[in-house]
Amino acid sequence: MAEILKKERLSDQVVKIVVDAPLIAKKRQAGQFVVLIIDERGERIPLTIADADPDAGTLTIIFQEVGKSTMHLGTLNEGDEIAHVVGPLGRPTHIENFGSAVCIGGGVGIAALYPITQALHNAGNRVTSIIGARNKDLLMLQDEMEAVSDELLICTDDGSCGLQGFVTSVLSEVIERGEKIDIIVAVGPVPMMRAVSEQTRPQGIRTVVSLNSIMVDATGMCGACRCEVDGETRFVCVEGPEFDGHAVDFDELAKRQRAYLEAEKQAVEHFTGGGR
Repeated sequence: MAEILKKERLSDQVVKIVVDAPLIAKKRQAGQFVVLIIDERGERIPLTIADADPDAGTLTIIFQEVGKSTMHLGTLNEGDEIAHVVGPLGRPTHIENFGSAVCIGGGVGIAALYPITQALHNAGNRVTSIIGARNKDLLMLQDEMEAVSDELLICTDDGSCGLQGFVTSVLSEVIERGEKIDIIVAVGPVPMMRAVSEQTRPQGIRTVVSLNSIMVDATGMCGACRCEVDGETRFVCVEGPEFDGHAVDFDELAKRQRAYLEAEKQAVEHFTGGGR
């Protein structure tokens, strides 16, 4: 059992919780995730670790209520317990002093990007971070990202905070400055990661994307997170979640992401009473 020590609602659908998980907090590395099971009848929910405090023995997890299980998780409050928290899982982000890194986060993907940005900064890289969302209410971790970045650039679709436009527009300006970029890490919606990867392909800039959003049970057995990378089938939960953005088949990935939409809709309707 893992107690929820703190809970904060960041927006209508985005929730931050801090849970008691000392063993995981001591071992987790940037880019890894955990699996939460709310109760003995609950399904497995893979969620990226946004932060950890080894001394306090806590994990910070930020999630969006998009399906039945995350909606259920969002109903829990401080003092409630989660039946199982399993991790750390997934291959950690490869961290070294590459030189110059650009970290790009979209929406709730900013939460997963933060520990990676922090690790790259601590390794001595010059870090330029670009974060974006549909509007200012969906932006998160601005202060935290600024603290681990040499430069933080913010954009929103509607212009309510920072520059108006997409992260790719801001990235274009960064590339056009002519400064050497050794690596780009992008975490966010699949269309965003695809756009970033296509944008950096002509320049040959190494681009890493995190495909955590398509994971289901995170055991490698269900096969839901299969993706094609360099023409080979890979399993995101056990071989990722990070891959070379220039090698990912984003067409196939987008189709797979849509595979369970109807089942997810029915589960939400049943949970909220709309399907009765």
